[in-house]
Amino acid sequence: MMSSRRSHLLVPAALAAILASVSCSGGEAVSTTPPAGGGRGGGQNAPVPVTAATAESRSVPLDVQAIGTVIAASTVAVRSQITGELMAVNFKEGDEVQQGQVLFELDKRPFEAALQQAEAQLQKDIAQHANAKAQATRYQDLATRGIATREQVDQMTTQAAALEATVAADRANVQSAKVQLDYATIEAPISGRTGLLQVHKGNLVRANDTQQIVNINRITPVYVTFAIPEAMLPQFKQYMAAGTIRVEAKAPNDAGAPSLGKIDFIDIAVDATTGTIKIKGTFQNEDRRLTPGQFVNVSVTLTTDRNATVIPTTAVQSGQQGTYVYVVKTDKTVELRPVIVARTHGDDSIIKTGVAAGETVVTDGQLRLIPGSRVSIKDAGARSAS
Repeated sequence: MMSSRRSHLLVPAALAAILASVSCSGGEAVSTTPPAGGGRGGGQNAPVPVTAATAESRSVPLDVQAIGTVIAASTVAVRSQITGELMAVNFKEGDEVQQGQVLFELDKRPFEAALQQAEAQLQKDIAQHANAKAQATRYQDLATRGIATREQVDQMTTQAAALEATVAADRANVQSAKVQLDYATIEAPISGRTGLLQVHKGNLVRANDTQQIVNINRITPVYVTFAIPEAMLPQFKQYMAAGTIRVEAKAPNDAGAPSLGKIDFIDIAVDATTGTIKIKGTFQNEDRRLTPGQFVNVSVTLTTDRNATVIPTTAVQSGQQGTYVYVVKTDKTVELRPVIVARTHGDDSIIKTGVAAGETVVTDGQLRLIPGSRVSIKDAGARSAS
């Protein structure tokens, strides 16, 4: 037992002797104290390289982004109201047609014959009616002189009235025949662009067939429908009443300027399944860039914040106490500054409080900083917020 205890006591003594011999032999002593600065920046006075930007004061729009669908202002499926052979097509697929323009012509000969027959029957019944009226007048005179009976007078009067009704029916038949003849010429009911032609010249078309001959879409103007969250509805109505709302629509791959429109309809109910409400905007579409059925990116500008303080969103950091930024002071040291972000717009953040316009904030390299750290900005000058 004594031998074991002696060996344990000799080990620390031996280590102390080894360290003393190394120190006496001119070896370099090892320091166990960590360097100043905790390893940030490589030394106490070494500046930390960072990227910075200058806070700006400018106008920033308050907008809503959504995906919309283009809808034609009106769509008409052109069908024939009579049965007949298609004799002529007076347009090409995709043409712009005007209201009242003749599109198709059917075989008119059967309807012209029917009209002539109805007119001839009308003339015949008019003549018979005139004769019946004369007979009734004559028998009325004979009855006053006691030659004709009252029964004969009533019979002639009834015959004249019946023929008068027949003439009225003949006039209606003539009018109907004229309408049928007019149906043989099919005109454009609206102005717009024609679609794919479904029936070609020489085919037989039937009255009110399920297949249309052609579709016409009115695309000047067009409507764009989209949805916004129900939480934004009061704010949306407020700015709509103020007349400051501006809406733009643009196809995803369109490199040109967006099309401008105006909001003219808010749906009457919120969709309970999605928590959104539909909005409709009208676009004049004079350049024909918007096509019915197309999906477009919609940007609705509710209003514009004047003189808003803007910094890049990358400058804003989150911590246990909330959001903050590192502000670069004139002596090239940084200050941790709590901020309140009102909202974001693209790659920028609009600051409500905490940073003033003209101050420089760190946008990259925050992980190596502590309050009071000295920095060196990588760029030649502070980069402005885009």
